[in-house]
Amino acid sequence: MADAYGVGTGAGTGTRWPRTTGRVAASAATVATGSGPRQTHRGMTLLATISLFIGTRAAWTTAMGSAPAVAAVISACYASILVCGVLALTVRERRSLIRVDALVLVTAVALVTCGYLLDHAGSDEGVLTAQAASEILRGHPVYGQSWPWLFGTARVGITKTMSGGADYTYGYPPLTALLAAPVHAVVHSTAAATLVTTVSLLVSSVLLWTLLPAVWRSAATAVCLGFGLLPQYAYDGYPAVTALALLVPVVVRWPDTGAGGSLGSRGMLRAACLGAACAAQQLAWFLTPFLLLGLYAVRRGELGGRQALAVTARYTATAALTWAAVNAYFAVEDPSGWLHGILLPLTQKAILHGQGLMGISYYFTAGSSRLDYYSYGSTLLLLGLLGATVLFVRRLGPALTVLPWTVFYLATRSQDGYFLTMTPLWLAAAATVPATAFATAWQPGFGRLSGRRAKAALAAALVTPALLCVVVAAAGPPPLRLTLAARLVTRHARVGVTAVDVRAVNTTGTRLAPHFASRTGQGASDWWTVVDGPATLGPHATAEYVVTPPGGFRALRSRTYLIAVTGTPMTITTARMPSAPLASAR
Repeated sequence: MADAYGVGTGAGTGTRWPRTTGRVAASAATVATGSGPRQTHRGMTLLATISLFIGTRAAWTTAMGSAPAVAAVISACYASILVCGVLALTVRERRSLIRVDALVLVTAVALVTCGYLLDHAGSDEGVLTAQAASEILRGHPVYGQSWPWLFGTARVGITKTMSGGADYTYGYPPLTALLAAPVHAVVHSTAAATLVTTVSLLVSSVLLWTLLPAVWRSAATAVCLGFGLLPQYAYDGYPAVTALALLVPVVVRWPDTGAGGSLGSRGMLRAACLGAACAAQQLAWFLTPFLLLGLYAVRRGELGGRQALAVTARYTATAALTWAAVNAYFAVEDPSGWLHGILLPLTQKAILHGQGLMGISYYFTAGSSRLDYYSYGSTLLLLGLLGATVLFVRRLGPALTVLPWTVFYLATRSQDGYFLTMTPLWLAAAATVPATAFATAWQPGFGRLSGRRAKAALAAALVTPALLCVVVAAAGPPPLRLTLAARLVTRHARVGVTAVDVRAVNTTGTRLAPHFASRTGQGASDWWTVVDGPATLGPHATAEYVVTPPGGFRALRSRTYLIAVTGTPMTITTARMPSAPLASAR
């Protein structure tokens, strides 16, 4: 029974409690039936919301000094972040939480747009792409053209080569420049290229958000926009961001491609996007063979070898035709220049840079005479991983969007951009490519090697050659024995060097052409000028060099090094810069 105040009595106990209202009862029913949002979903939404704080204060501070209207929008985004944080933990229905996810995405898009308005000058990639777009509009050749006037500022770095030069040419496939060309007709600056890449990032974010299951959507917002990593690449004008946008529909649920033996319109669209991505930036090239092998294995397990091969061939042909269509004009206009340009990152022998294993020889030892073995190791690792994909696709299939980037950890250029720019594809695979998709995928029989230990030994054998190459490169002795005598001066209370006398002994049996630079941290300076000394140093020969820093003065820090590099073979020797008139190489 209930009294006049809405209090019920527990049957047979005399216990009294407040009457349950209709709304509370409905909430209890929601919890009981599990129709409300899962706690995992709430967590994803909350983490994405928190990620929007990263870098927002710096953007607001900059905007307050140069663009108050942008600062006002950022302030409004702060309010949106706080509201999203509250709603993520309080809404009671799945639909409501999905709306919160959408609000988080809209807030992230607004913040990235504000970031572009504050920073759209671009780095060397953006500047080169904008210049290529300008040349396209004027009907001029794009590839094989040197544009040295674009470089030299603090923002626009130069890619130096181990042969003592630098690269001033456009070294990317043409799609991003083609997309930037009509924008450049209106916006006559690097902002044309950075606008294309920023829009590409926003499109890829919205597309990934749309294609992923609801519980994963806010994770897409965080990875693409919230952590502040990918937006900076977009502001800098990296063509890889364009490739990323095209690869998103390729990777999401990729094992479904060609199911039943027919590509259909979706499969054809995925193949065209893959070809277009390969026409935007070279990173897509490394993903392509893994996807094709995985697709063949999945389809062969379903359809048999002949039909699987036919489906994979149609998919490959569609991608190749799309790639060819984008490149056709440039390939016909200047075949040699075009081919050299799109292969440039693979052939230019750029100076060491990055966070990978090459740092052993660059940062932690006196150098190596066998740097080429890092490149050999990277290539062998790529081949080994492709072999492992064929043999163990049921285990490695879910990670096929991550495996390609591991090869760069062994390369002489292993900067984190090669890893970071494609991380949304990792998320796409985690959310839409479960291990069960490969349960029936074809993989070769192992016969007597079917045991776990035997398979582990086989997998190790596939990557061992690559690791041996790294050992050879890292253990290689420096090719030169250097003795340095610095000419020190004090300018504006700073001790620095105006020239260094270098005594170099070639300890190898190969003629070397050394080029000199300095470094104080992870990057090398511009090339020093060889005032006196031979251009090449014969086997086991000794020579005296006098080298001067760019601008005639180089301030000395606690750890300043002189490096001597050669392009063929690739070698590096590092010596500690003396703080007294005479010192020996470490």
